[in-house]
Amino acid sequence: MARTIRRKPTGVRRQARAQGTRQQVRKARAKTNSLVDALMRVLPFTEDQLHKFFLGVILLAAAVLAWFVASMAGLNALVAQKVAGIAVNSGFEVHNVEVRGIERLNELKVYDQVLGARERAMTQVDLDALRKAVKGLSWVEDARVSRQLPDTIVVDVVERTPHAVMRKPGRLVLIDATGHELEPISEANAKGMLLISGPGAQAQVEALGTLLDAAPALRPQVTQAEWVGNRRWNLTFRTGQVLALPQGPSEASGALINFARLDGVERLIGGKVVAFDMRTPPRIYMRCPECREDGKPPIEGGT
Repeated sequence: MARTIRRKPTGVRRQARAQGTRQQVRKARAKTNSLVDALMRVLPFTEDQLHKFFLGVILLAAAVLAWFVASMAGLNALVAQKVAGIAVNSGFEVHNVEVRGIERLNELKVYDQVLGARERAMTQVDLDALRKAVKGLSWVEDARVSRQLPDTIVVDVVERTPHAVMRKPGRLVLIDATGHELEPISEANAKGMLLISGPGAQAQVEALGTLLDAAPALRPQVTQAEWVGNRRWNLTFRTGQVLALPQGPSEASGALINFARLDGVERLIGGKVVAFDMRTPPRIYMRCPECREDGKPPIEGGT
């Protein structure tokens, strides 16, 4: 016996909700279309131009994706090798290295850093890596590496300037004005140069230069500078006389300026006094052993 299945009629509320949803969708679409139309009227592009723009963006994204996939597959390296082979066959291969700006530095040290790039295609030479390697040499302050086609690498070097000699345990080292070590130096070759000593003195080389600049008339007379107690300087003049300066940059420069003024009036450098102590400014204490031999009382203090 056949049985008839009757479906329940859709309720009035459900129909009302569905109709309301359709109306909201229609309103949203109308608003979106009107917004797009308004935007199209404002922008200086036609609809066809915008289609082409978005097509270009899609193609660019596809190209980037293809490059990424090729990189993962190692195709870039293969392409680079092919390009390098073409460059070599065309004569663009490193055969010569030209070094400029060398005066004191051993030129062979520069060649040692660059020779690894010889017999290579110019397209494979990493100029930044070569520059970094050359700058790693002790005498090199700065460097510029460039290609000179078809087959030459040019290295322009800015050398550091030797400034003084640093006394270290068992050896002497040539340094520049910043305290950077250049190379070991013998006692004979160190003669006539400013000798700096004392624990921690290497970090104070620039400060010492500023101090000596405060009294330029005295600077040529200073042959040694000892950093004492990691806080102050003792200066030795060409005459062997020693000047003890106070602690602190401003105090030391002030004392040195006062000493230069006194020396200009009293001719202290080259006299009988062997040591000057200005650690308690504004007073200056002087030690004079010869004064005892002359039967005169030693000079122990003064202003």
